[in-house]
Amino acid sequence: MAGDALPARPVLALAPGIGDVDIVLASELLEAGRTIVGGFVTSDRTLMIASNARSYLVVEKMAMGDGRYDSARLIKAIETHAQHHLLIDMAALASQSGAMINAVMLGAIAGCGRLPIPADAFERAIRADAKAVDANLRGFRAGLDAAGTAAALRGNGRAIAQQSRDGSALIELERAIAMPEAAHDVVLAGVRRLAAYQDIAYAQLYLDRLAPVRAADARANAGGRLVRETARHLAVRMSYEDVIRVAQAKIDPARLARIRAEIGVKPGEPFTVTEFLKPGIEELCSLFPPALAKRILAFAERRGLSERLHWEMEVSTTSVGGFLRVWLLAKLRPWRRKSHRFHEEQRSVEAWLGCVIDAAWLSADLALEVAECARLIKGYGDTLKRGSVNYRLIETRIIDPVLAGRMPPARGLDAIASARAAALADPEGEALTRCLAEIEAQDVPSIAAE
Repeated sequence: MAGDALPARPVLALAPGIGDVDIVLASELLEAGRTIVGGFVTSDRTLMIASNARSYLVVEKMAMGDGRYDSARLIKAIETHAQHHLLIDMAALASQSGAMINAVMLGAIAGCGRLPIPADAFERAIRADAKAVDANLRGFRAGLDAAGTAAALRGNGRAIAQQSRDGSALIELERAIAMPEAAHDVVLAGVRRLAAYQDIAYAQLYLDRLAPVRAADARANAGGRLVRETARHLAVRMSYEDVIRVAQAKIDPARLARIRAEIGVKPGEPFTVTEFLKPGIEELCSLFPPALAKRILAFAERRGLSERLHWEMEVSTTSVGGFLRVWLLAKLRPWRRKSHRFHEEQRSVEAWLGCVIDAAWLSADLALEVAECARLIKGYGDTLKRGSVNYRLIETRIIDPVLAGRMPPARGLDAIASARAAALADPEGEALTRCLAEIEAQDVPSIAAE
């Protein structure tokens, strides 16, 4: 019977076996992380092909603070557990090619070099299927090309400067960054973010504000940690969400392309996007000059209009009229510096940075806790209002007493962390109120003993 034995052949199964997987394919970064947790990715045989884009979970979006899973940790897990890995932005490729992401994933598989199947065999199969052939071929070829060039792009990615109208000035600004190595990547991302948000001068202001933080980091022997965390929060705070920023996001071509791909719109086929907006008097006044805005807001507060006065509207950004309305708001970016919201945000940012730097004189860990309190201030409307109120409570009842010497730094460090956690867990502020009361009650016996 030995001569009649069947030759070795692949054994296929619908369910993958742990430790027996050659290629893992994931259309989203956290999905790749789940396969690692499940044990399907092993360092001796698995090639991980994954999209480095994120599609955030509901639990991530619901968090009062930054509830997102750390993408850097997910990528690190891929690098650690996979034999080889290929990370590309599949969502962007799908959007650019007008295809579903599955076509891009198929192209990445064809181009990964692990399968003994030529690319034209995949293309013949797509044509034979006769469904959305042109779009699927574009998506397939985009994934195929990305798989072939991803390694080179990854190696040279740091040398590719962000292109903009002020590209040369931005490159010069990036070259001038002098920050600790541990914080350099975050600072670089912040510079690019703020140059796109406002202009080069605003990005330079970001670096100027970080200069005393760098000095405080060195003085406290923080090893770049204080610069890194402060830079991260400062970039977000300086690129706050206002009417102008929302308008920019609404008409972003990449957003419209993503929507087109998600709903399966074919090239040349019309579709409609309707934005449901409900601005209040505070959003309206945020664009006014400070003096005028303060008078209007004070009048509205006296008459009880702040909570009741809103304008509900539906704007179709795919129509000429609707697009122009939002486009005109987005074009107000040069005016932003003269607006009431801009002045209020800059004053608040400077005060927060001052607390961080003062706290660094006492300890690096205390300064880091103060820096983390910036997580409370985000968004606009009621979200911004609640977060700002919670931050001010922590500042006046914990941070200020610590900096003034009325509370020991070690005690203040724990108190700030506890209060911030309570505020993030309960946006309405009830948990924070209880937490602050407990902290102050614990301080009473020590004060009486003195």
